[in-house]
Amino acid sequence: MTGSGSGATGAGMTGAAGPRAMIASPEALGVDAGAAVLARGGNAVDAAVTCAFVQGVVDPHDASIGGFAALTIQLAGDPPASVRALDAPALAGSLTSPDMWADAYLGPAAGGWGFNLRGRVNESGYASICTPGAVRGLATMLERWGTISLAEAVEPAARIAEDGFAVDNRVASYWQTPSPYPGMPRLLEQLQANAEASRLFLRPEGRPHQAGDVIRNPEYAATLRHLGAAGADEFYAGALGARIAADLAAGGAAVTAADLAGYRIRDTAPARGTYRGHEIATSPAPHGGPTLIEILNIVEGWDLRSLGHNSPEYIVRFAMAMKAAFADRARYLGDPAFGDVPVAWMTSKDRAVEWRRRIDAGEEIGPQPAGEAPGTTHVSVVDRDGTCVALTHSLGGSSGVVTPGLGFIYNNSMINFHPLPGHPNSIAPGKGRTTGMTPTIVHRDGRPVLVIGAPGATRIVTAIAQVIVNHLDFGMDIQSAILAPRFDAQFGPIACQMRIPLAVVEEVRQRHPIERAAIGHGGFALVHAIAIDPADGRLSGGADTGAAGMAVGV
Repeated sequence: MTGSGSGATGAGMTGAAGPRAMIASPEALGVDAGAAVLARGGNAVDAAVTCAFVQGVVDPHDASIGGFAALTIQLAGDPPASVRALDAPALAGSLTSPDMWADAYLGPAAGGWGFNLRGRVNESGYASICTPGAVRGLATMLERWGTISLAEAVEPAARIAEDGFAVDNRVASYWQTPSPYPGMPRLLEQLQANAEASRLFLRPEGRPHQAGDVIRNPEYAATLRHLGAAGADEFYAGALGARIAADLAAGGAAVTAADLAGYRIRDTAPARGTYRGHEIATSPAPHGGPTLIEILNIVEGWDLRSLGHNSPEYIVRFAMAMKAAFADRARYLGDPAFGDVPVAWMTSKDRAVEWRRRIDAGEEIGPQPAGEAPGTTHVSVVDRDGTCVALTHSLGGSSGVVTPGLGFIYNNSMINFHPLPGHPNSIAPGKGRTTGMTPTIVHRDGRPVLVIGAPGATRIVTAIAQVIVNHLDFGMDIQSAILAPRFDAQFGPIACQMRIPLAVVEEVRQRHPIERAAIGHGGFALVHAIAIDPADGRLSGGADTGAAGMAVGV
């Protein structure tokens, strides 16, 4: 088994032939667990699900069994047309209504990360919780395509929760510093507002943990082992589901016991597009895939290599392509089960031509804020047979709520709904809301060449677009493509990492407002990917330096 930290190029190479299988994610312990599964002969689904459960332990605000998931998968030997998507969304509870928060609406949050409501009821606490889908989604993956049991998949996570894990610097920063995303609440405040969360995730005196402190969560270990033994139905309709439903009802959540018992995953077709002879298969609406395809369609019409990577002209054009795609997203994207979503038009080459004409003419693209909470994680896996898995799962930004004795934090996905009625992303019982989750598989000549995804809210979409272009247009190896400085533009000023030179920023500023963030790595999503050499099938992995993850080959 070989691997790399998040800064190494050519991750996981094992001599001339390279590794036969590989896994990459932002959490090192999750990668370790998934790589061990691959080394024992498990497949990509086994490794991804095992990693996901560990991620929910060691990264408690980004993922847990209280969250939701989106999968893009290609089974070994299948053609690109056979790529599957599985959606296990967080769904609004049956006690919600489209106008329930209209009187509390104060406007878009600063930076576009969700919406401000009086009392912040959509951000934290019981009212922010949607019906979780992660357990049903992960269990379904194993049932359909895995070779190990649910009990085997949860055991590494349960063992880590029971024995304890060292808090990494990213999780510690969640509790010790203000959110890097303007308008988002401090996660420390969420923990302090819930007695059980405080007991589990804060020091006895109520102060936050430092990096390197060890946290033990035996309650979560017991919950995971109970699920492993009883199966996913236990979470939704068994004794465990009854405990969850009772606590949510007592706390004033909109999710009921009937919502849990009636929860179903969605088998959907992936969103599809092309980019310079490559086929793109990615997450469908209401997730980030259609927006990724739209960005790539727009920039495909320009000779990006001649502009120069991250030159002022390159940044301006690419940024305007992002703003154009997000303008369409903000106006039209929603849950297709609740209304027509014009995905075919949004992702068409004709729509891209229209946007390029407007951008080349210097037309201003008006602001359309519709942001998302940033608490998410991802795992990319390719196994020895060639099955490819891109799995993104999330808590939104986490609610801070823990049911006594269960050990995990619930999602806060209500923050992502538009709080006013009449919008494609407005609240409705049983409805899924828009997300930035964009698990993606790229093909060339009928074979997969890139498995990619990221956490990072809607910046997932813009980050993945840049990494794809870095790799395909500029020929960067996948680690270099991930390491290259990134920028983001959804509405308002362009934002960029501070590794983009000041001279470039100043030249961009002559044409469009731009802000240089006090962030060198991270903050602009955390891309984790596996590239597959189309000539010999050799694998190489890349991990974002903004997190403590890695890519490991076996």
